[in-house]
Amino acid sequence: MRSLAELISDDRSAWAEIEAAVTGSPYAVEILPTDPDRAASCLHRLQVGTGSWLGALVYGSGGLVVDGGWLRVLGSGNPRRRLADIHAVNAVFEAAGLVVAQDIMGGEFVWRQGESDGKPTIHYFAPDTLRWEDLTLGYTDWLYAMLAGAVDQFYRSWRWPGWRDEVAQCPLDAGLGTAPPLFSREARELDRMSRRPVPMLELIGTKHDMADQLGT
Repeated sequence: MRSLAELISDDRSAWAEIEAAVTGSPYAVEILPTDPDRAASCLHRLQVGTGSWLGALVYGSGGLVVDGGWLRVLGSGNPRRRLADIHAVNAVFEAAGLVVAQDIMGGEFVWRQGESDGKPTIHYFAPDTLRWEDLTLGYTDWLYAMLAGAVDQFYRSWRWPGWRDEVAQCPLDAGLGTAPPLFSREARELDRMSRRPVPMLELIGTKHDMADQLGT
């Protein structure tokens, strides 16, 4: 296991690149502050250096709140804003890889072995299909794309009139549950479905339980 000193590279840190991507983003992006001791502990457990975007984000922030909270990119956590650190999330949401982000609808982004050339890529668990999708992008390329404007395209069919107000009122440890569920045959346009904040553990857990039952 590498020491903390080996993981932290101030002269080669990717944090400046992340800050530039946040500044240039068309979305409102909040960089959550973090406690230095917690950040150091998370980075040491992660064993990824700050020369990478993943390591720099975990060490430099409690996480990113993108587009008013629609997307929550995990860092070293911020208890005041109720966003858990990346290790706490992965201890609860077991996946074949590292959970690096979650969205308001209960979708998960996981960094794991790719399906084509074997390189680690971001996979998305879609709450409407209950299937994993290989986005074929590494962590850095995925996060840069999302910050640069890909959020609108990725979620273009999941936006409804007034969604910003609902998202803003939803705490970061919760998502929006719908009735009927997004994966059900009865699901309709989101503006015609009832929505309410649901603890993220319950929201994602229900979807994975159903995926297991359906064999998806």
